[in-house]
Amino acid sequence: MSRTLSRGVIMAGVPVAVVLAGLWLTGGFAGLLALVAEAQRAAQDQLAGAVRALRGGQPAALAGLLGVAFTYGVLHAVGPGHGKALIGAYGVARRVTLAKLSALALVASLAQAAVAVALVYLGVAALGLSRDAATGLAEGAVPALGNVLIAGLGLWLVWRGWRSLRADHHHHDHHHDHAEEEACGCGHAHAPSVTQVEALSGWRDTVLLVAGIAMRPCSGALFLLILTWQIGIGAAGVSAAFAMGLGVAVVTMAAAALAVWAREGAFAGFGLAGGSFARALPVIEILIGGLIAAVALALLAQGLGA
Repeated sequence: MSRTLSRGVIMAGVPVAVVLAGLWLTGGFAGLLALVAEAQRAAQDQLAGAVRALRGGQPAALAGLLGVAFTYGVLHAVGPGHGKALIGAYGVARRVTLAKLSALALVASLAQAAVAVALVYLGVAALGLSRDAATGLAEGAVPALGNVLIAGLGLWLVWRGWRSLRADHHHHDHHHDHAEEEACGCGHAHAPSVTQVEALSGWRDTVLLVAGIAMRPCSGALFLLILTWQIGIGAAGVSAAFAMGLGVAVVTMAAAALAVWAREGAFAGFGLAGGSFARALPVIEILIGGLIAAVALALLAQGLGA
């Protein structure tokens, strides 16, 4: 009974993901997003008030600033954004565990905050760039580099999926050569092992995924960092930027959970297991990788043409 219930819960991930995606694409979340946008504007006003309170030396002002910054990060991440989409797509393409995918989402969100800090303190503080110039970098050259990295991740997934398909075909042919023998003793692996299939992808995936997300720093974090630097409370601004990153991470990790739920539900629903499961993964990886690369290149071309 419990096993049946567990399987049912896992398989429910597919319809839940389909319904949510359908609502998103058809504008079904328009009302909710409008409310979120209004709440985000209110949070911006609260951020300004928290900064004034901190500058005025009010008690618990820093805690108030961090709390508002965290809330702002959550609200900012609920709206349209590439981080959730990229983490979700990667979670579908690769059989990464929820714990590892969530860790990637957390690291990427904090790296996004770190990029904002670097832009302000290297660009504005160290190089003397104006606020507009720093914002221009954050909205122009830096996201363009991020799109290049994301496209690289997509192409890498396509290449690795294709390579896995070829390797599986070789193992399959080799297996037939020894079909009459229980153990051929040839020393070759006849199919990817479960451990190999479920292992977290290599460092290239991690670097490209984290860097691609991080290269689009939050405009709210940039504004807060510049403001707090200008009035002499830069350390509080840096802390608030990372609090925003944690808020973003909450939503991105939720997207990771949904991706893993949908992926495992799809495999359970189609009855893919063992060798069938291993052979299905490279195809999914190629399709998702191609989609990631195509979208990233389209955004890059759009940005360069603007």
